[in-house]
Amino acid sequence: MTVHTPSKESLLKEMLHYIVLIAGSVIAAFALENMLVPVQIMDGGMVGIAMIISTLTKFPLSLLTILLNLPLVWIGGRKLSRSFFIRTLTAMVSFSLAINLFSSGFFEQFRLTDDKLLATVFGGVLLGLGVGLVLLSGGCLDGTEAVAILISRKTNFSVGQIVLFFNVLIYLTAGLLFGLDRAMYSMLTYIIVSRIEDFVNTGMQQGKAVMIITDHGEQIAQEIYDTLGRTVTVMEGSGLISGEKTVLYCVITRIELASMRKIIEQNDYSAFMSVSDVSEIIGKHIKNNSPILRTLPVVETEETDKS
Repeated sequence: MTVHTPSKESLLKEMLHYIVLIAGSVIAAFALENMLVPVQIMDGGMVGIAMIISTLTKFPLSLLTILLNLPLVWIGGRKLSRSFFIRTLTAMVSFSLAINLFSSGFFEQFRLTDDKLLATVFGGVLLGLGVGLVLLSGGCLDGTEAVAILISRKTNFSVGQIVLFFNVLIYLTAGLLFGLDRAMYSMLTYIIVSRIEDFVNTGMQQGKAVMIITDHGEQIAQEIYDTLGRTVTVMEGSGLISGEKTVLYCVITRIELASMRKIIEQNDYSAFMSVSDVSEIIGKHIKNNSPILRTLPVVETEETDKS
C-alpha cells in the first residue's frame, strides 16, 4: 500500500490558506466590533442574530457567534467536505477570539468613527474584505451559508437567494427593535459587504473573454502567445460581406487587456474584437514557460485547447 506524503510546496500552500483565513477573520472581527457594533448596525446571518441578542441582553458577542453558528456548521459539515468543515471551524474560532480581544477597553482608542454613515460604508468594506478572504481560503464565517448550500441542493433557490431571505428577516427584526434607520443602514452594509466579497473572490483575477475576427489569425495568435503567454482557440468563420475569416478565442486577465488591444492594432487594424466578462475560470491558464507547451504547436485547435 502506497502512502502519499504531502510535498513541501503543498504544505506551504495549505499554511498560506490558513494564514489568509485567520487574517480575514481578524479583519472581519475588527470591522464588526470597532465600527458596526458601537452604532448598532447589524450584520446578516447568525452573526446578525448574535448582535441583536447581545445588544438586548449584554451577553458577550464572541460567545454568541460560536454558540449560534456551531450547530449549523455541524449540520452543514456532515454533508459538505471535511476540509470545508475544518477551515470554517478555524475561521469561526479565530473570529470569536478576535471579537473578544477587540471588545476590550484597550481597543476603544482604535475606534475609527461614531458616524453611522461612515461606519456603514467603511465598516462594510472592511467586513467584506475579511469575509471575502475567508471564503477565498475555503471557509466561511456564518453557519447560515453552510445550511443554505444544503437547502439549495434540494430546492430551486440559489444560495444567494436563501441567504438574502434570512437576512431580510433579520433586518426587519432589527428595524422593529432599534428603529427603521438601523435596518436601512444594515441593509446598506449588507450590499457593500456582498460587493466587496465578490471583488475579493473574483474581481482581482476577473477574466476577460476575447473574441477576435481577423484575416491574420496565425500572426495574431503567435503574437498573443509570445507577448502574453496565452494559447488561443482557432475557429473558421465566414462573414456575410467580408467572406472567410479566422476567429480566435482567448481568456485573459483585466491587466492584460491593454496589451491585447495593442497586439490587434499592430497586426490587423481592421480586425474585429469583442470583450466580455468571465465570472469564473476553472482550470489553469497555460503560459509560454510551461514545459508542456515547449513540445506543442503555438496555435492549438479547438479540440485540444485548454485556455
